[in-house]
Amino acid sequence: MPLEQINIISLIKGCSQNNRISQRDMYQWLHGYAMKISYRYIHQQEEAEEMVSEAFVKLFKNIAQFDSSRQDDQEALLKAWFKRILVNTCIDHLRKTQLKMVSYDVTPETEPMIEKQESGLDKIAYQEIILAIRKLSPVYRTVFNLFVIEGFSHEEIADTLKISVGASKSNLSKARNNLRKIILEKKAYKQYA
Repeated sequence: MPLEQINIISLIKGCSQNNRISQRDMYQWLHGYAMKISYRYIHQQEEAEEMVSEAFVKLFKNIAQFDSSRQDDQEALLKAWFKRILVNTCIDHLRKTQLKMVSYDVTPETEPMIEKQESGLDKIAYQEIILAIRKLSPVYRTVFNLFVIEGFSHEEIADTLKISVGASKSNLSKARNNLRKIILEKKAYKQYA
């Protein structure tokens, strides 16, 4: 077993025993990773930090449930488990504060239109995409992030956000349309600037 695995396992064990030094080390190790994920859902730094802190509290409270006996890559498993906690924490926060679900069901007439709109965006810089995603409304941004970045299925999104599968598809379609508009407007502005 590699040294990194042993350190991660001892870190997990220390955190499950409420060892403050282990918790500090875990926090320092995962903080940057957590902030990147939190920023996908929350724009303000203070709020994003708050969600990260809340997710760490949940992590430390439930770390004894993490199965460190599996022989898989402990780092990847722990990060995936923590990512799920963090994404759910951000979604819960958005649901409480600002997420007003737009619920449009997909009808046979709109289904072909949605499928056509699911083509990829033109190739643009990563930062431009991130800035454009941040301009989306909270509901569109959340569905887009869950589907495109986190890899959730429409069924998982519907279950997580308590909406219909059709609403998930519709919100994703509208998010992509809005992203196209934002990016095209930015390109047009750059052209004339």
